[in-house]
Amino acid sequence: MEIKPHDKFRHFKGNIIEVICLCKHTETLEDMVVYSHDGQYWVRPVSMFYDQEDVSQRKDNVTGQKYRFEKIEEEKTC
Repeated sequence: MEIKPHDKFRHFKGNIIEVICLCKHTETLEDMVVYSHDGQYWVRPVSMFYDQEDVSQRKDNVTGQKYRFEKIEEEKTC
């Protein structure tokens, strides 16, 4: 899965997030994702977006999805 600016993902708790950009942590050089939801900006390591941990059985999983973040495909219009 490639993460690009303007990609949209659904978090397993129901939030829809939009990727703003990718960046690097200044101290560790770890790849990070800057994203927004609810009018705020957030940062997470890219590894959390690629994480394959199964969250489907968590009690706070309101979407029923398997992974923490699942990409939402944009509908194409004619």
